[in-house]
Amino acid sequence: MNTRVIHLRRPAVLQMQDQLFVPGGDAALFDAIKQRWRERCAANPALHDGRLTHVIGVHRNGYGGAVLHVADCAYRYHAVQDDDFDLGVRSLGVKAFTRRDAESLLLGKRAHWVNAYGGMWEFAPGGVVEPGREPDDVITAELREETGLRSDAPPMPIALLYDEVLRCWEIVFDVRTSDSAVDLSSGEYDEIRWCAVGDWPKPMTPIARQMVKLLRA
Repeated sequence: MNTRVIHLRRPAVLQMQDQLFVPGGDAALFDAIKQRWRERCAANPALHDGRLTHVIGVHRNGYGGAVLHVADCAYRYHAVQDDDFDLGVRSLGVKAFTRRDAESLLLGKRAHWVNAYGGMWEFAPGGVVEPGREPDDVITAELREETGLRSDAPPMPIALLYDEVLRCWEIVFDVRTSDSAVDLSSGEYDEIRWCAVGDWPKPMTPIARQMVKLLRA
C-alpha cells in the first residue's frame, strides 16, 4: 500500500491536538534552529514566521477518506529543515486541478522570490493550511487571491499526496470555474496559463509531477 498517495472519495478529517508542537531537544538544538532561521531570512527577506498545520500522522479511515492528526506549529520549524537537519515537522498544504472545461487546466510558474520551487510550474493555485482553517476554504481563497478566479461550486477533494522534497502533505482538490481571465497581481506567479491536458510546461515541481499521475489514473 502506498501511504504517500491516498485517493479520497470524501473530505479528509483533521484532528487537532490541544498543545502547540515544539521540537524536543536541548538548548543546542534551539540555538541551531535560531541560526538556521537567521540564515534563511538573510537569503530570502520575504520570509516571515507564522503558524502552520503540522501533520503528526495520517491513516485511511476505510470509507474512502483519511484522518490527519495535526498540531499548531511555528513556520520556522519547518523552514529550517533539510536532509541533514530534520525536526520531523510535516506541513499541510492544498493544491488544485482548476478546470474551465474538460481539456483545460490552470498552471502557474512560481515566482523566483518564493521559498521553494521558484521558476517551476505547478497546478494552480496552492497554499498552506493555517491552524483553525478548513482545507476547502483555503483552496477557495487561494484561487481568488493568486489567480483572480472564482470557483463555480465547492471544491472536491480527490487525493492526499506527500511531497518528499518539501516534507509536506498536500490535499488535492478538483475546482471548476467558468472564469478564464487570470490576475497576476498577487505576485505568487510570474506567469499563469491554461494548458491542454498533457501539454505541460517545464520544469514542473515534484508535486505537480505526482498530480499528473493522478490524471493518468
